[in-house]
Amino acid sequence: MTNLNWSGIFPAMLTPFHENGDLDLEMLAINIEAQLAAGSEGLILAGTLGEASVLTTDEKFELLTYTLGVVNGRCPVLLNVAENTTRDAVAFAQKAEKLGATGLMVLPPMRYRADDVEVVTYFRTVAQSTSLPILIYNNPVDYGIYITLDMFEELLQEPNIQAVKESTRDLTNITRLRNRFGDRLKILGGVDTIFLESLVVGADGTVAGLVDAFPRETFAIFDAFRKGDIKKAVDIYRWFMPLLELDIQPKLVQYIKLAATKEGLSTPYTRAPRLPLEGEEEKRIHKIIDDAVALRPQI
Repeated sequence: MTNLNWSGIFPAMLTPFHENGDLDLEMLAINIEAQLAAGSEGLILAGTLGEASVLTTDEKFELLTYTLGVVNGRCPVLLNVAENTTRDAVAFAQKAEKLGATGLMVLPPMRYRADDVEVVTYFRTVAQSTSLPILIYNNPVDYGIYITLDMFEELLQEPNIQAVKESTRDLTNITRLRNRFGDRLKILGGVDTIFLESLVVGADGTVAGLVDAFPRETFAIFDAFRKGDIKKAVDIYRWFMPLLELDIQPKLVQYIKLAATKEGLSTPYTRAPRLPLEGEEEKRIHKIIDDAVALRPQI
């Protein structure tokens, strides 16, 4: 089992498509290089922003294999596990390990509102099926399942469950986790709009969304904070906030893909049921992005 360095910026990678809906792997490579150049610590594939819900299983493994080739050992590559059954999740995790993934991000069961015992059993079964390091995704806002401290107490009996993507949107939970588990559980913030606050109260890093469009600015905030230059971190963060708020909207995929497209790091295309932006909404999002870029800080 490998212990990852759960400190820094972990982009939740977009999945670029061609206009006809096929994977655009060449554009993915462009974004990967931008993330690595900025200083990102690891890449997470096929998450919510990566449009996991509209990717086939084969496509997820294609993304993994391609990304591993581009990265060529320069950073960890994690694949998201978001299966409906424990059996499928186990098979998925084992194949990801066989193909060379460095780690896994694991969501709770997707289509069943499992109770606490069922959730813990699900995560532990997946963990026991692989030697890969695991990042647990705790997002009760979007998935309706809250992983409590008592549940983490059981989960941490599995040595390869190493970190949590903390997306409860309750900053005090970071302190609770740190008080209870010390350094045993690494904590990555999971909500862009409280990214800096999460670092201040003890998160080790963040799984970021707008980093797909603005890798240098995202890393600059983390780097300034790490070096104790809080004023610089806050200044960049305040500039960034109108963009970061795109991450907490139902159409975050379309919004962030548009921003990344403007930066030359994605295509705007999504797969239905997500549809292209149009009308007043399209104009509004373009303006948010353009206004921010016009005032872009010097990094």
